[in-house]
Amino acid sequence: MSSSCIEDTVIQGNHWFRILNEMLQKAGIAINGSRPFDIKVHNPQFFKRVLQQGSLGLGESYMDGWWDCERLDILFHRLIKAGLDKRIPHRLKDIVSITGARLLNMQTKRRAWIVGKKHYDLGNDLFNLILDPYMQYSCGYWKEATTLEQAQQDKLKIICEKLQLKPGMKLLDIGCGWGGLSAYAAKNHGVSVQGVTISKEQQKLAQKRCAGLDVEILLHDYRDLNNQYDRIVSVGMFEHVGPKNYQTYFNVVARNLKPDGLFLLHTIGSKVPKTGVDPWINKYIFPNGCLPTVANISQSSEKRFVIEDLHNFGADYDQTLMAWYERFNQGWEQIAKGYDDRFRRMFSYYLNACAGAFRARDIQLWQILLSPNGVEGGIRVPR
Repeated sequence: MSSSCIEDTVIQGNHWFRILNEMLQKAGIAINGSRPFDIKVHNPQFFKRVLQQGSLGLGESYMDGWWDCERLDILFHRLIKAGLDKRIPHRLKDIVSITGARLLNMQTKRRAWIVGKKHYDLGNDLFNLILDPYMQYSCGYWKEATTLEQAQQDKLKIICEKLQLKPGMKLLDIGCGWGGLSAYAAKNHGVSVQGVTISKEQQKLAQKRCAGLDVEILLHDYRDLNNQYDRIVSVGMFEHVGPKNYQTYFNVVARNLKPDGLFLLHTIGSKVPKTGVDPWINKYIFPNGCLPTVANISQSSEKRFVIEDLHNFGADYDQTLMAWYERFNQGWEQIAKGYDDRFRRMFSYYLNACAGAFRARDIQLWQILLSPNGVEGGIRVPR
């Protein structure tokens, strides 16, 4: 549908266009404008769909090719800074889902495996394409780095330094992904590592990556862990735990950590309490996820742990996501046979929307270092 067709629809009195256009103007975004963050609409039903279906309608209509935007990351940064994400109406189904998440445990042992099958098992070819050599699917540390590879290696280095790893220690990696951190810690610090994941595809690749190292990779729910470790680390997994299980999670960590041990939690977080994630993200990317607040973490851990350090470098996730998007675009032809164009649009939308949200500082990235009894004299944590 051309721009002139959209204009004809407006002339005929499309009130859906008028309402959405007024909202977008508050963020400085034009419909069929010439700037890279303006929206190019191809189907006039787009306006009604977004206003009736909210976030899900916006994302699905993009996947369906109803609209385009050259710089989705800037678009979402502007939308969020203008507060428009809070003005788009919720569908009745979304309200029911939010209510259900408040009342029910959406991350039971049975349901915890859903995200592994839905997202992390998408295909190792995809993640090999977009990620660094350590296959870190979490925020890199860009303090001094100029490349994704360096940012992720610096992230692994600072995690190990904060944990004060020493040869012979036993490290538990909860949510070990493709084994990058487990391999790095074993190779560079001489520790014995046990990693757990709920993704079969991740386990296969992690076992291959860690072959020959003192690393064991298990397909395991964290709630079943019952051992003793000198150090515990969890990177990018707490987002899948859910509010009903926060207390259980920290109880499990406390049960498995030696009295003089240290635990590092690396997680995305929210400024304000949220029961679930965005409806589109929940349906297509991370089902049953939920971003914690600092209060969630503090209240759930305070009976078991002392917070030794809290480090927020959420702004670095913007750079990380854009680096992934660049690799995804450059390498698409290598994997295109295994995925359709709707998937390509879905994954592009996901990476850019999240980059815009981190750029707007709407969501955060925390590394939190905890000890069971408090470290005498405190810990001088590297930055």
